[in-house]
Amino acid sequence: MASGVITRKSGAMMATARYLTRRNMTHGGSCCGNHHHPPPFERKKQQSCSRSLLGFWRFNSTKASAVDVYSSDEDVTNTKHHQGLDFPGGHVSYTHSLNFISKSSTQNRVPCYRVLDDNGVVIGGSSSNISGDLECQIQQQPLISQQTALKMYREMVRLQVMDTIFYEAQRQGRLSFYLTSTGEEAISVASAAALSSDDVVMPQYREPGVLLWRGFSLREFADQCFGNKDDYGKGRQMPIHYGSNKLNYFTVSSPLATQIPQAAGVAYALKMEKKDACVVTFFGDGSSSEGDFHAGLNFAAVTESPVVFVCRNNGWAISTNVSEQFRSDGIVVKGQAYGIDSIRVDGNDALAVYNSIRAARQMAVNQGKPVLVEFLTYRVGHHSTSDDSTKYRPMDEIEHWKVTRNPVSRFRKWVEGNGWWNEDEESELRSATRKQLLQAIQAAERTQKPSLKEMFSDVYDETPSNLREQQEQLREIIKRHPKDYPSDIPV
Repeated sequence: MASGVITRKSGAMMATARYLTRRNMTHGGSCCGNHHHPPPFERKKQQSCSRSLLGFWRFNSTKASAVDVYSSDEDVTNTKHHQGLDFPGGHVSYTHSLNFISKSSTQNRVPCYRVLDDNGVVIGGSSSNISGDLECQIQQQPLISQQTALKMYREMVRLQVMDTIFYEAQRQGRLSFYLTSTGEEAISVASAAALSSDDVVMPQYREPGVLLWRGFSLREFADQCFGNKDDYGKGRQMPIHYGSNKLNYFTVSSPLATQIPQAAGVAYALKMEKKDACVVTFFGDGSSSEGDFHAGLNFAAVTESPVVFVCRNNGWAISTNVSEQFRSDGIVVKGQAYGIDSIRVDGNDALAVYNSIRAARQMAVNQGKPVLVEFLTYRVGHHSTSDDSTKYRPMDEIEHWKVTRNPVSRFRKWVEGNGWWNEDEESELRSATRKQLLQAIQAAERTQKPSLKEMFSDVYDETPSNLREQQEQLREIIKRHPKDYPSDIPV
């Protein structure tokens, strides 16, 4: 266990170093210079500190006050010296009651913030204070322009259409794999709308809406899914493992939760460089059961790094229900346990998503600290094209969330209620998106596959002799057995 924690902590630190190295190489600076002059954490001035690896500041422990445990109640009451313990991390008060902290209560759960009801109507009432530390209030009626709202809706519809067509293409045997965002469209699109283009996104795999918002084209999606020579990953990744340096979107990684400690490390690098930006990392409820989740949150909390942890709690980690994963009140209380400001939000309410991520980003950037946002949503589709979710959950449950709790339909009711949208525009958008995507798929299918040499490139600056030898051996094997290998790959 100890070695695992050390490994994950090192992963976050390595992410910091890699990010800083890449940034400094890009700008012609020296990586070492940043290590010698890190920005100090905002701590009380009386705390003494010393430097260590990557500019960390280690604080000397405060000596615990000596307390006579045999003193009478009256002595303890009358003497401030005996009312608590000055322990590293803060003052701890004493109690004479032998009380254990109870487990999360199923009767008194953390409430879920939302703006729109299921009919797309703004819920009445006064302003909602997202966080006491934010020192500002987000009005229940969101401060969102017509232009932003309409772009959000359009991208949610485009994502819906894209998922449908790519899923059908996989079922036709044209793609090897696909994974939809059905039922969770509001989370990725509305989150992207609330962020700056300078903010670094470290996704899981249900966040293509972020890329759509930032300008990733349908052709770029198709190129990646078909793994042709125009794919930025050069055909090395599975379909839906998108990435874009230009759009500050790290490439999707299949192993669960690896992006969480990496996000903490990159966020710390942004803090060291004093960037006006944060890192936003997405993950599912299943990832919260991984050790990397806990290491990443703790690292970010201790280093006070500007990162927003976004959990899509959709109720299912493939076929494992959340009730079989943990006994806590979801994910939100885990952030609190690590000393991170946290909030639970209705993930099927696009306006609530926008409000919460906008506020979380402001806290992360302006106050220099991590924030955790738990979105309650539902995965309407199968986990992937390799899954049949009807084997482990009832059809009426799926249908309820698909119809009654549909995030796209709910948001459409709101924009239509404002007089910003109508049925003609809806039909035109869906028809145009379908046409554009079918054209993109046809073009991507016709595009040549990456050359065989790309299997051996981009690892070393100069290809070592053993890899050159393997490459030649593979070429000879393909030439001897051409029927056993795809004919459309340049050898």
